[in-house]
Amino acid sequence: MTIHFVVHDEGDSVGVVVVEGLTAGTPLTGWIMDQDKMIEFQARNDIPIGHKLAIRSIAKGDTIIKYGIDIGRAVADIGAGEHAHVHNVKTKRW
Repeated sequence: MTIHFVVHDEGDSVGVVVVEGLTAGTPLTGWIMDQDKMIEFQARNDIPIGHKLAIRSIAKGDTIIKYGIDIGRAVADIGAGEHAHVHNVKTKRW
């Protein structure tokens, strides 16, 4: 079985893609490390390796959690399996 993305804790809202060439429509398998648990859903966008993807629906204004840390807020709704990057996630610093 291929692991497509990793998540630190099931409380996180995003995971990190760990394979090259992930395209929209790809069935995804992710590993939640702290709980040693697998999750599955479908990629809704092409997502480059090392980039974030939403592992649950995130509403505009919600805090984004990665590795148990607040990394910013959603500036648009983000569906599970969608690319979470600078076009829909912004820091809270500015």
